[in-house]
Amino acid sequence: MAISKRKRRQRIQLAQYALLVIVVTVLALVADWSTINRAFLNVDAASAQFPGIITTSLKNTVIYTALGFAVGLGLGLVLALMKLSSVPPYRWIATIYIEFFRGIPALLVFIALGFGVPLAFGLVFDIYSTAALALGSVGAAYMAETIRAGIQAVPPGQVEAARSLGMSEGRAMITIVIPQAFRIILPPLTNELILLTKDSSLIYLLGVARDEYELTKWGREGLNATGSMTPILLAGLCYLIITLPLGYLSRYLERRAGRKSDRGLEVEA
Repeated sequence: MAISKRKRRQRIQLAQYALLVIVVTVLALVADWSTINRAFLNVDAASAQFPGIITTSLKNTVIYTALGFAVGLGLGLVLALMKLSSVPPYRWIATIYIEFFRGIPALLVFIALGFGVPLAFGLVFDIYSTAALALGSVGAAYMAETIRAGIQAVPPGQVEAARSLGMSEGRAMITIVIPQAFRIILPPLTNELILLTKDSSLIYLLGVARDEYELTKWGREGLNATGSMTPILLAGLCYLIITLPLGYLSRYLERRAGRKSDRGLEVEA
């Protein structure tokens, strides 16, 4: 007797679950748990990381990311307006900047600001300025395109209505268009903040003092001191403390924007 598609699908799912249980069971039986515990769950190595991993490295990671995001957001807004400008040289400059910084590794930017600029020009930045400039320079290239797309997504009728009330084009852009654009682009900007959080790990290449360590540097030093992967695991968990809430926030904002868009379509209908 032929079985229905629903029952066939259920049997396939059960077979997959059974296979997964068998694989997990086999791995659990053959694994060397004493070695795994020493490598990843070393209590002594873990206790040695506190409270510094929170009070120093996690705090510094948040500070570096916030500084880079602030610089990137401000510069990205300027670049987006330049790319939308009716003046060709502004558009050329913005396009060259965006394509350049989106096309090179962020590592090169850190090396240039941390080592190249001091050697070539004698300008020495502290670690916070270097982090803000390096992260902001790279982030601005991506945020500029996001902001530009948000500005172009604002209905042209909004500007026309503002101009009909006597507003100048600049004032309409500042008071009408940009606030609406930022409501549209909040989810992708949140994703960019997550990327900057992870890019902040490149700061460890610049040579920092212990009170300037971020999470990656702290985990690497802990690995060297203990010979255990536990500090690296803890550093990864600290990154998740930052990025998971941001990821949930981004998805919430996307759902909220989708609901508002659906209501807008219903009203127009």
